[in-house]
Amino acid sequence: MIIDDEILFRPAVEKDAGTLVQLYDQAARWMRKHGIDQWKPGDKDAAHFRSKMREGEVWLAADADGRVCGAYELWWSDEDAWGVQPPVAGYVHRLMVAREVAPAGAGRRLLEHAERRTARTGRERARLDCVSTNPRLLAYYRGAGYRVVGELPNKQGKDGRTYGVILLEKRLDRLSAV
Repeated sequence: MIIDDEILFRPAVEKDAGTLVQLYDQAARWMRKHGIDQWKPGDKDAAHFRSKMREGEVWLAADADGRVCGAYELWWSDEDAWGVQPPVAGYVHRLMVAREVAPAGAGRRLLEHAERRTARTGRERARLDCVSTNPRLLAYYRGAGYRVVGELPNKQGKDGRTYGVILLEKRLDRLSAV
């Protein structure tokens, strides 16, 4: 377990898959309620999260009382959005915050944790994408030090849906010593 500003981080294990589904669905419902067409409740099941645990890393964050307050996936490649790339980056996906439990700034701390995990592997960049129809999320990532490096206007979802994404990255040189 890693403690960061009163948030405890730990790798997710198989038994956490149901918790991750609930966290995803809560975040998806919040997005829909606020007019953000990005995630949809029910789109990610326990098998999805178990698969990501095997292929990369999934991290859970808990508050000082042990309540889950967020999670994220960290992948070591993302060919669907970025194409074939040399192993220089970690790819952050599904950054989720339990808004009713999470302390202020939890989303940023989750992102920083993912950046430190990536830097510890010797990789020099953190990358992510966000749907092009979500200017609020784009501004959030830019405020966290990410810069736009491209756009994929026709990303194909697993459900057959086509949508645009903005590709962002952050250099992690300063974190490699942490």
